[in-house]
Amino acid sequence: MMNFFKGKGSPVQLQYLIWGIMFLVTFFSMLPMDGPGQSVIYATLTIIIYAIIVYGNLNFLIPFFYEKGRIVLYVAGSILFMVLIGIGRAALILFVYNHFFAKEPMPLGMKTIAYSIFTCMVVYVLSFVVRMALRYFTLKQQADAQKSQAELNLLKSQVQPHFLFNTLNNIYYEAYRESPRTALFIERLSEIMRYFVDESPREEVALGTEIQFLENYIALERIRIRHEVSITFTRQCNPVTGIPPMLLMTFVENIFKHGIDKSITGNEVNISLIQSDGYLVFQTMNLLHDRPADATTRGFGIKNLQKRLSLLFGNNFELRTWPSEKYYHAFLKIPIQ
Repeated sequence: MMNFFKGKGSPVQLQYLIWGIMFLVTFFSMLPMDGPGQSVIYATLTIIIYAIIVYGNLNFLIPFFYEKGRIVLYVAGSILFMVLIGIGRAALILFVYNHFFAKEPMPLGMKTIAYSIFTCMVVYVLSFVVRMALRYFTLKQQADAQKSQAELNLLKSQVQPHFLFNTLNNIYYEAYRESPRTALFIERLSEIMRYFVDESPREEVALGTEIQFLENYIALERIRIRHEVSITFTRQCNPVTGIPPMLLMTFVENIFKHGIDKSITGNEVNISLIQSDGYLVFQTMNLLHDRPADATTRGFGIKNLQKRLSLLFGNNFELRTWPSEKYYHAFLKIPIQ
């Protein structure tokens, strides 16, 4: 996961992240009306169907038709695929509802089928977002720094990601009418993906942009936690100050991996970002829990961060982590201009 946020993750890790977020968005959008058990079942079935759509397009329709110049067959096949999947999805969801949850069986109407087909078409459009992201991270893994930068610029110009972000924005407005909370999650996801494409390849990003990325990540992580978490984020810095991207993410990710017990209340997290005397100081503090932490995973992320800091700043930085009686602390100090 840490490698992913540093631009070195594998395409498989990226797909796990995307499907995890989509599952959570689907689950929480259904939760107010259907309850936890029913929402889990519906969300699971929905994500399976969405995966069939995405990978059917990426692994079959595009390679066998679009990439071979068979545009007419690609369009016709895509339409047929969406219609069949839409009808199958509507029938499956209704079957589960009638046999396990309904007091009185409901018929399969044309309105339900039409809505299901429309939903599948939206997911079909989003499959191009997945395709773009997978290509991006594959290029990052395979090329050296100079070649990778050139190929990423070419990828951006070919895929035209702003079209895809505009599509996400349109979906956001549609979702806002039915579920403002779900629309907020979609907006956060859109901002995170925009950061990966537009900001993370740069040598420096504005500190305000990095802070916004952290806030979006924290907001999406919150929805996976059953109980409310007390998170204090103190910021005393100039938002236009430039820093290398993804430099602060390790500590925040470790908090949600190891510093929060999702089964209890009273979780407490303190984050501070202070700019002073030509240095930026980033500190985090979270409660220690009785459950054993995965020290290997945590240590791997810190080691990667240590190597990157050495390449960027030589010996002119300070990185420390330590447990106290009640809390786990992380401290990072880097020079800024």
